[in-house]
Amino acid sequence: MNPSLKLFLVLIITLEVTFTSHLYSNVVIIILALAYLIYRRVRWQRLAWLIVITLVPALAIFVTIAFFSPGHNVYFAWVLVTRLYVYVLTGSAVSCTTSALLLVRSLEQNCHLPSKFAYGILAALNLFPRIAQEVRLIRIAGQMRGITLHWWSPRLYFKAILAASQWADQMAQAMESHGFVEGQSRTSAHRVPLTRRDWLIFFILVFTLQLLIVALP
Repeated sequence: MNPSLKLFLVLIITLEVTFTSHLYSNVVIIILALAYLIYRRVRWQRLAWLIVITLVPALAIFVTIAFFSPGHNVYFAWVLVTRLYVYVLTGSAVSCTTSALLLVRSLEQNCHLPSKFAYGILAALNLFPRIAQEVRLIRIAGQMRGITLHWWSPRLYFKAILAASQWADQMAQAMESHGFVEGQSRTSAHRVPLTRRDWLIFFILVFTLQLLIVALP
């Protein structure tokens, strides 16, 4: 499926699940999301990590609603737990099967996202590893001078912000040197197709979602 339609489908699912309280439809969505992740050959270590790490807030929600709320509503507690897993697994169906570059390209080409926002998102994503490396270098430089910069130290993040501002200027110059002009139409070396088959699958899945919510309690 087209990456943009896949993202919009997940947004529709999460919105409908948020404003409804159907336990069995949530369970079906979770099973389908897991089946899709397995079909796309997502590593089982990542799947296990997603399930385990979500178990902590899910358990806290269940205990709070089932044992400490005025109504002790166990059914609603299970609804909230399954709702949380719907959020995590459907979101993973996008993040674990679609690269950020492909998604941003699709949003730019198929949804007409302005180029400056598309390139800004890609720049921010690509700068994360460099920012982490810069923070490590700043801490090492501080230790060489006998200064320990903890992760909560404002001085550490102030120095990282100064470095990031320099990268922003360098990136702007690099974009201009490659011919980027804001507001001008651009050609794409890598096209992301949006076919009738993508639309058909999208509408079938949305219609199936409505049937699940209406038919299942």
